[in-house]
Amino acid sequence: MKNLFLFILLGLSCGMPTQLLSAKWHVGPGGDFLTIAAAIAAAAPHDHIVVHNGHYFERQLLIDKPLQLTAEPGAVIDAKNEAEDIFLITSDSVEISGFLLQNVGVSFLYECAAIRLRGANYAKLQDNRIEGCYFGIYLERVSNTDVGNNYIKNSFAEEVNAGNAIHAWKSKKLHIHNNVLTGHRDGIYFEFVDDSLIECNNSYGNLRYGLHFMFSNRDAYLRNIFRDNAAGVAVMFSHNIEMTANDFLHNWGGASYGLLLKEISDGQIRQNHFIRNTVGILAEGANRLVMSENQFTRNGTAIDIKGNCLDNQITANNFLANTFEVVTNSKHSNNEFKANYWSGYLGYDLDRNGVGDVPYRPVDLFAKITHEIPAATMLLHSNIIDLLEIGEKTFPQLIPLELTDSMPRIRPYSYD
Repeated sequence: MKNLFLFILLGLSCGMPTQLLSAKWHVGPGGDFLTIAAAIAAAAPHDHIVVHNGHYFERQLLIDKPLQLTAEPGAVIDAKNEAEDIFLITSDSVEISGFLLQNVGVSFLYECAAIRLRGANYAKLQDNRIEGCYFGIYLERVSNTDVGNNYIKNSFAEEVNAGNAIHAWKSKKLHIHNNVLTGHRDGIYFEFVDDSLIECNNSYGNLRYGLHFMFSNRDAYLRNIFRDNAAGVAVMFSHNIEMTANDFLHNWGGASYGLLLKEISDGQIRQNHFIRNTVGILAEGANRLVMSENQFTRNGTAIDIKGNCLDNQITANNFLANTFEVVTNSKHSNNEFKANYWSGYLGYDLDRNGVGDVPYRPVDLFAKITHEIPAATMLLHSNIIDLLEIGEKTFPQLIPLELTDSMPRIRPYSYD
């Protein structure tokens, strides 16, 4: 006889509405228990399925009604490297927590995932561990969904064969938080995702981006760590984005950066740390952004801002020991640099108001040359740089005159 534990919440004899009734189903290994698929099929909406310790070889588990599935420690669902979803959720109000999900195979025809939501809202996916799966969590046309405290790991060697840890498409009002994401193509991928909050995630060691989002508006990215990825974060074709208190660390390589801003407008980039990236921020077609209270430390280039970037405010930032502070491909600047601290500033402060008496021009001639001829970096510590500095002062028209900080700070800001 199948082992079924049924608990009535309250008042069955009083004619209580059926949506307030709840049953608990127990799934375990061996013939005395239901399989996971059988329990899902037998359960009524809003029932609770508890999966006991054991190794389950199941996949294509369709959840088309509101259910709560909870795994006890040691519960593993293994797809045996088949290119199929483990969970496919098409109903609102589904909760999945505590599972180890593993071995979803790679397919070039279908982006199969450990957990896929399709047209489902108000879901909670929490405290799961996903290993060796093509895609980890895949969200299609969902809203008001919570994805938190999951560990999603793979060890892809080539980007072309890799999926994303968390992938969201045409969704809104997502809360993605406290996840650890590593070894995928992108840690988090958003496309057409609006009004969402992404916070306190650790995305590292991914083959392309720690976070990649396009055509996604009014989103906030707070207190995340993006480290040791091929590139940190790419923000493309979006507007009204807030990026606050994130760490962009050690995203290093020939074409790498901490943060790429491409065709983005009307956002805030505040209180972030850009440390040891090839380029801290690379901006192309970025307009009306406020970049303030950020710290750029020991990057190859702190900010590479192209000539098609307009009306940005770069204020109250610390630039510390970067090889190049700012580079650009234009002789003109339509952006405001003001009240930043520059470790390369050699001016003075006679009135002791904390502001340098001489404006600072963070773009130097050698930075411009190496930007156009990268091989010239081999001359970085040679005596020829001294001659270039003399030439720069003699012929300042070679670099943009407008790109000047008129109020350089004498001492760095303390943001603690």
